[in-house]
Amino acid sequence: MSFSLEQLKAFVATVETGSFSAAARQLGKAQSVISTAVSNLEIDLDNLLFVRDGRYPILTPAGERLLVEARVILGRCEHFRGVAKSLGEGVESRLVLAVDELYPLERLGALLDEFSCRFPSVELELLFPLMEDVSQLVIEKRADLGIIWHQDMLPSTLNFHILGWEMLKVVCAPEHELNSPKIGWDELKRYRQLLVATRNHSEDQARLRIASDVWWVESQWVIVELVQRNLGWAFVPEHVVASALDSGLIVAPTLGYDDRDWPVALVLIWHKERALGKAATWLKSAAIDQNR
Repeated sequence: MSFSLEQLKAFVATVETGSFSAAARQLGKAQSVISTAVSNLEIDLDNLLFVRDGRYPILTPAGERLLVEARVILGRCEHFRGVAKSLGEGVESRLVLAVDELYPLERLGALLDEFSCRFPSVELELLFPLMEDVSQLVIEKRADLGIIWHQDMLPSTLNFHILGWEMLKVVCAPEHELNSPKIGWDELKRYRQLLVATRNHSEDQARLRIASDVWWVESQWVIVELVQRNLGWAFVPEHVVASALDSGLIVAPTLGYDDRDWPVALVLIWHKERALGKAATWLKSAAIDQNR
């Protein structure tokens, strides 16, 4: 079995335009070239694609099925050309982005939506480590860009740009002892605290530790589940906990020592010694512009 892309184009164009003559006009070919290409394709595939009894060709059942495959093949060819064109223009073939869960998913989704339109041929890998684990991936050049909450001592090998602030809320279950009109600092110390854990066990992960009794958890979302089960209280990003708060599954007690939630700075990081390609450079600029 042997067939060409030109035959597949003639076949698909005939279906889409409704006739051999219209397909010829669309492709800039003579009608005889199109009808011959389709006839040869039928011979090569050993299947009749059209019934030609009437004024216009009508797809056979085999033609309907093979049309789906023909469109897939032509679509992949266009993708192949796009990848080759991007590589020729200096666009990376692959990009790795590491994002802390503090970064709101709505903003990330909007950013990647536009990225997909601008760089459809770039293979993207999204990683969701926590805190210092993000910076470690960038330091080791296993990630091109990272979004992380600001560390007190950011490694000197990294450049950064502050994207904005994310609010952390103190939350607990409705039946927890902390669910009272106003709670003080000493009361937070008395009960188990659920804290985000990183895999490198650095000192920076303990910045928000208040209680002596702590459970370390490697996911903000799991922390919310444990809070709902009254297994402890926690500082949780506002966007992560919003749904559970609205449904009453957890509560945010009033803090007697402060009149607002705790703000945490979010920063975009990249390695000083790693040159960013066109896709990574655009993504960096777009993330900064998005948060201005």
